[in-house]
Amino acid sequence: MDALFEKYRQKLAFTSTTFVRGVMDEINWQARLIGIKGPRGVGKTTLMLQYIKLNLQHEVDSTLYISLDNIWFSENKLVDLIDQFVKRGGKYLFLDEVHKYPEWSRSLKNIYDDYPNLNVVFTGSSLLEILNARADLSRRAIVYTMQGLSFREYLNLELVTNFKKIELQEILQKHSKLAQEITAQVKPLKHFSDYLKHGYYPFYREQPNLYFSRLEEVINMMLEIELPALRGFDHAYIPKLKQLLYIISTSVPFIPNINKISERIGLNRVTLLRYLNYLHEIKLTHNLYKDAKGISKLQKPNKIFLENTNLMYALAPDHTNPGNLRESFFANQLTNSHQIEFAEEADFIIDHLYAFEVGGKDKGIRQIQNSTSSFIAADNIEYGLDNKIPLWLFGFLY
Repeated sequence: MDALFEKYRQKLAFTSTTFVRGVMDEINWQARLIGIKGPRGVGKTTLMLQYIKLNLQHEVDSTLYISLDNIWFSENKLVDLIDQFVKRGGKYLFLDEVHKYPEWSRSLKNIYDDYPNLNVVFTGSSLLEILNARADLSRRAIVYTMQGLSFREYLNLELVTNFKKIELQEILQKHSKLAQEITAQVKPLKHFSDYLKHGYYPFYREQPNLYFSRLEEVINMMLEIELPALRGFDHAYIPKLKQLLYIISTSVPFIPNINKISERIGLNRVTLLRYLNYLHEIKLTHNLYKDAKGISKLQKPNKIFLENTNLMYALAPDHTNPGNLRESFFANQLTNSHQIEFAEEADFIIDHLYAFEVGGKDKGIRQIQNSTSSFIAADNIEYGLDNKIPLWLFGFLY
């Protein structure tokens, strides 16, 4: 146990608090059981360590951070560690990578029930299933989903600015004024293409030259480790899924023809639909449906994007499509807090209310001119007019 404390102290010492993600202020840290889920590499571990450093400085001895993929747990049980920790005055427990621990949900339930004075924060994969019938964590845990950096956060990190997030309604009503205020401080278009290419995952600053190599490792970890472990995924199909991801990344954007894809990559229809759902669950893709209510795992998506634009540059750096980049960015930034659906007459329907077309600076509203709540998200413009809004401004939503 002392070795785990030593490793925790080392990690804490090397954790910088110069830049803190916006989600820090959205989490109710007073809750007894908090879950933070999200794809690998978006900064879940850093967020927990930053919270400890910023808010529990006087409780360091009664706080412990551990990763459950630590080899220590190959011969030791989590419940025994917790018992010792509480008896030594432990109050705050931070568990990383909980999905790597056998029977993790049952263990969390027991910890919650048996140690009422212990506050627990845990992180795990995008596939993390809190609504587990046996463990019944649904009424115990408050779960938050964490995405990669927004364009706003990227600017704050790169330029040491302090831009605040903007609500969608405010953007729709006051986008010209907002754009004017922001462009008075920075030139967003100067940085937008860099963000689309390498600004989504916070680790891009650590070793810039190795960013895409590390991103490929993230993709491989999701496909080769998380899917087999959490979905019983057959390793033999991994090359086919990589092929599918490449097809999606080079499309304009990707409207799936299930029969053609089945023939091209050698999967039957049912298996293909199931694997498309898996890719969405681990946050490698964003599957768009015409009606997001009651989606079946075997329902065909109407359109498929990669989860973020950085993945496109990692998988097909020489074949990125501008239209796909724009729509992928828009879908990614809106998904954080809004319902986003496919529409026949537009590119997207947001919150069942607003129709959006996404395109270049000359994009017109002809396709959706009959709608009273129609907007254009236009690339390569600093300012908008009326219902034409700069695409980059939607990167300030979170």
